[in-house]
Amino acid sequence: MDLYKQLHTRDDQFFLIAGPCAVESEDTCMRIAETVAEYCRKLNIPYIFKASYRKANRSSGSSFTGIGDEKALRIIENVSKSFDLPTTTDIHTEEEAVMAAQVVDIIQIPAFLCRQTSLLEAAANTGKVVNIKKGQFLSAEAMRFAAGKVTNAGNQSVMLTERGTTFGYQDLVVDFRSIPIMKSLGFPVIMDCTHSLQQPNQRSGVTGGRPALIETIAKAGIATGASGLFIETHPNPSQAKSDGANMLDLSLLNDLLEKLVRLKAAL
Repeated sequence: MDLYKQLHTRDDQFFLIAGPCAVESEDTCMRIAETVAEYCRKLNIPYIFKASYRKANRSSGSSFTGIGDEKALRIIENVSKSFDLPTTTDIHTEEEAVMAAQVVDIIQIPAFLCRQTSLLEAAANTGKVVNIKKGQFLSAEAMRFAAGKVTNAGNQSVMLTERGTTFGYQDLVVDFRSIPIMKSLGFPVIMDCTHSLQQPNQRSGVTGGRPALIETIAKAGIATGASGLFIETHPNPSQAKSDGANMLDLSLLNDLLEKLVRLKAAL
């Protein structure tokens, strides 16, 4: 069974997309992947490793953007081979789609770029699964058009991700109606439990967050029918080079997953 069919047709368990926000070093990626893979094998959760090889959308021009494209992509590839894991990363241009597709199994479209027709078509043309994050400015219903750009290009392997809606200038809220609405479009829907808790546009130029609420968002995502969860995690979030303010401490992940598996079983 191919990856998309496995993720789309399995109803007894959610899948997990997890990893650091960005590729910081091979050691950090390997440590996170090995730990999360062990948790997921124990709990029978399908696991996809995630890390951004480049961070193009930063609040400040001085923010960390990466260690170099080729080096970061090779690290993601090494993670996949070392632990036999599917992987995903985000892209920002048509050229990046071709480059990333040589390494990863799922191409992720960032929320701010979910309406970029040429980017969606380039992702579709790779033949990889395409995960489109819902823009903070879009309704759930509007995501039918983003998905349609991929399917009309001949690629039916589409996933949609809820990551919160802009509320004022410095906060996000999650409308959990989005999950069943987007599922009604016929695609797997993922709840992004970490980015949905961001607090953007801080005066410091560094995005804030509320990681204490990750468990709440994850539970609500499962309860409202999410097919998968997206959780950025790090052994030391305060030292992470990107999005540390809204990441889950790696040491807390196993306990959270155990609770979520029990919740899914109860449902």
